Amino acid sequence: MIDTMRSDWDAWFMVASGAQLEQRGLTPRRPEPGEAVVEVAGCGVCHTDVAFSFDGVKTRSALPLVLGHEISGIVREIGDGVDPALLGRAVIVPAVLPCGECDLCRAGRRAICRNQVMPGNDRHGGFASHVVVPARYLCPVPERLLASHELWELAVVSDAVSTPFQAVKRSGLAPGEFAVFVGSGGIGIHGVQVASAAGATVVAVDVSPAKLEQASAAGAKGVVDGSGMATKEVRKAVRNLAESLGAPPHCWKIFETSGTRSGQETAYALLGYGGVLSVVGYSTERIEINLSNLMAYDAEARGNWGADPLIYPELLEWIGDGRIHVKPYIERHPLASINDVFDQAHHGRLTKRAVLIPS
Repeated sequence: MIDTMRSDWDAWFMVASGAQLEQRGLTPRRPEPGEAVVEVAGCGVCHTDVAFSFDGVKTRSALPLVLGHEISGIVREIGDGVDPALLGRAVIVPAVLPCGECDLCRAGRRAICRNQVMPGNDRHGGFASHVVVPARYLCPVPERLLASHELWELAVVSDAVSTPFQAVKRSGLAPGEFAVFVGSGGIGIHGVQVASAAGATVVAVDVSPAKLEQASAAGAKGVVDGSGMATKEVRKAVRNLAESLGAPPHCWKIFETSGTRSGQETAYALLGYGGVLSVVGYSTERIEINLSNLMAYDAEARGNWGADPLIYPELLEWIGDGRIHVKPYIERHPLASINDVFDQAHHGRLTKRAVLIPS
C-alpha cells in the first residue's frame, strides 16, 4: 500500500489491497442494492486529484480516502436490482454519477444532482484494484472499440475526454465558427480534437511549446505561446491569428481548460461580441473580472461540472470512428508509482495524461 501525508492538510491516499485495507478499517465491501464492483483496468490522474493532494482542496468524504475518478474496468459483482447483463462487461465509470431520481435529474440537470457520487471524492475511488460504484450509469464499452483499444486506455474518457466533449456540445459550436482553447494539456487537447472534428477553426493557447505542438497535431489551425506575455498581448495575438485564418470576428467560443489563474484571466479577456466562455479547468485562485463585459458584449459564461452520463455512448462512437484519439495523449504507469506520478503532475513535468494500472 502506498500512502502519503502532507503537512498542510491531513491528506491520505491509499492503494486498495485486501488485508492492508483491513488493517486501516477499510475492508472492501460487497455491493449494496444498485451498486457494482468494478475491477479497475486503469485510472487516470486528473488535475483535481492533484488539487486534493497539494492545494488544500478538501474531499467531500472524510479521510482516509482512496482517490481517483477516471476509471475503466470490468464489472465483477453486482448488487440487487442491477441488470445481470453488466456482469463481466467492460465499462467506463462516469466521473460524476447522478441518482437519476431527484427533481434535478428528472429535469435533465444530472450534472448537479445533489445525491451524485464522485469516486475519489464522495467515496473510495479508482487508484485501487477494485471500486464499488452506483451501477445505474455505468457505460458498457462496445466490442469494436475493445478491438482497437486496451481497456486501460479508455479510462480518461471518464473525465478528460467527456468533460470537454460536453462543453463543446453545450456551447453550440457549429462548423465554420472560431474556437479558442486556453490550455492544451490533459483536458484541452481533447477539446481541440472535438472542436476540430465539429468543423470549427481552432486555436490553442498555452505556455508549453510541447503542448502547443500536440495541439497542432490534434487539429489546431494556429497556436499562441503565451509565456512571458501579458493578457492584452495574448488577446491581440489571438485576434491577429483569427483574422489571418479568415475566422469570423464575433461569436467566438472560448474554452478555459488550463485550470490556472492566468488561463482564466486570458479566457475571460478573449470574450467579445456574442462570445461564449466555457469554464472547464479548475483553480483555487481568485481572479478579478469586469462582469459588465457580459452585458456589453451580450456574451455568456458557464461552468462545466463533469459530464452527463447519457453522452458517453455517443462519445465512444466518436472514438470508434476515429474522430477523437486518446492513445497519443496518455501514458501508462504502475499503480505502485502513484507518489512519483503525483509529484510529477504537481510540478508540471508530465506531457501526457498518466493512467495508473493496478499490478
